[in-house]
This record gives sequence, C-alpha cells and structure tokens, in this order.
Amino acid sequence: MYRISASARIFLPVTFILALLLVGLSTSTQAADDIRILKDIPYQANGSTDYQQQRCKLDLYLPVGAKDFPTIVWFHGGSIQGGDKAGDIATSLGNSFAAEGIAFASVNYRLHPKVNFPAYIEDCAAAFAFVHREIAKYGGSPQRVFISGHSAGGYLTAMIGVDPKYLAKHDLKLDAVAGLMPVAGQMVTHSTVRKERDIPRTRPIIDQAAPSYHVAASVPPFLNIVGDQDLPARAEENLYFVAAMKAAGHKDVTYLEVENRNHGTVASCIAEIDDKAAAAIVDFIERLKR
Repeated sequence: MYRISASARIFLPVTFILALLLVGLSTSTQAADDIRILKDIPYQANGSTDYQQQRCKLDLYLPVGAKDFPTIVWFHGGSIQGGDKAGDIATSLGNSFAAEGIAFASVNYRLHPKVNFPAYIEDCAAAFAFVHREIAKYGGSPQRVFISGHSAGGYLTAMIGVDPKYLAKHDLKLDAVAGLMPVAGQMVTHSTVRKERDIPRTRPIIDQAAPSYHVAASVPPFLNIVGDQDLPARAEENLYFVAAMKAAGHKDVTYLEVENRNHGTVASCIAEIDDKAAAAIVDFIERLKR
C-alpha cells in the first residue's frame, strides 16, 4: 500500500526549491535522495509549430531505486486557457507521490485561443502515449500508467479515457490506460469548447466533446473526485457521469465527494497529511495493480 507521508508533504517542496536554485536551468534536478526530477521533456519532438514545440513538454518526478512503479500522468487546470505543468499544485503532488513510489508526469498542452478543440485533447493523448512508451526506461511499468488532472485537466483526463480515437492515433487502445482519476472535471462539453462555438457558458451541452457522451462499459476504471463546495453543478455533472456509466454496464466507476473542499482545495489539499482524496487515489492505484 502506498502512503503519502507527512515528511514528503511538508519538507519536499522546500528541498525542491533549494535544488532548483542550485542547479539553475538544468533539465535534470535531484529534489531529494528518493526523488529524481526531469524537466521540460518534449513529448512531441516533431511539433510542426513553434507554439507546439514550446508547450508540448512534461516534467517527470521519479522514485529513485524503485522498479515496476505506477505513474500518474497529470494535466493542470486553467479553463484550457491558462495554467502550467510547474504550478504549485503539480509541484507539490509530484514531490509527494514520487516520494511514495508513484511517478508523476506533469504535462503542458496547447491552450485556447491559440488552438481550438480538439488540439489540446490530442496533445494530452500524445503525452500519455509518450509516457506509456518511455516509462520502462526509468523503471516504471507501462501497464500501470494512470491519468489524472484538475478542473480542465480533469475534463481532458476523461476525454482521453472514453473516446478511443485520440489514443488510436498512437496505436493504443483504451485498455492501455490503467485507470482515470479526474478531479473536479467537467463531464459535459467544456465551457471553453462552448465558447469556441459561441454557446453561452450557462448552457450545458452533451455532445461528442463531452465525456458523458461516450459512456460505455468497456472504458477503463474511473474515480471521479469533487469537493462538496465545488463550482455550481460540478458535483452534479460528475454524479450524472458516474450514474450514466453504471447504466451503460460499467463495473468499476466511483464517485467521491470530499468534505470541506472547494474547486481549488479539492486538488491542492491532496498533498496534505491524511487527505481523503489522496487516500482514495493511492487505494485506486493499488487495487488496479496489474
């Protein structure tokens, strides 16, 4: 059983900052004796534009000395219009999970308005395919690569896991994903996708750009996490998605509503001691060991 330790959560971010100060702009840093961090790894080396080459990179937090470890591929939030792989949430989660033997790949992807649907989903699928292909070189198990993300990142997580066409471009099927853990993600058509189509933000839509459109018994296991004080209708979207999955015959989909958490803290507090979402994530990963 993995456990997010108090020492990892409290001391590692400070050590990580000191390491960055010491190494400057190096692409490889050592945050602690049990963690190795590789920064700015391109996952689409043949990007056709400067913007693609700039944004399509990931940071990899690795447990030192571990073998056949699981990996979380993480997509940041920011309404698909902002955010960064090196943000506070991703940094703290990367250090915490890696300290407990779970690798963490924090991903940047292209953003609106420079690109529109489905470019950002295609980027995230490419990032997953890259990690799935490369993680064995670092000691990880390709059969134990999970996907998670917060807010917009939760939406992107779900889309990769339910619509097979994105991974099919990389010769992968949905069963290449060990499991999906969207945190406060939109399960209807994302508000930024609606913005691109001149649809009001307050008008919910479920079409091919919505995770709920693609529910099926055959998609990978899901753990949907929200806060009890999350954005309006966010909990209900996830409840609907889980119910629709069960109605479609899916046997491994779970809804978790974390008490005293809003849209931000449901993700940021995962790196805190005894957080309920953190415990659910590591239990989910351990249960699906293969």
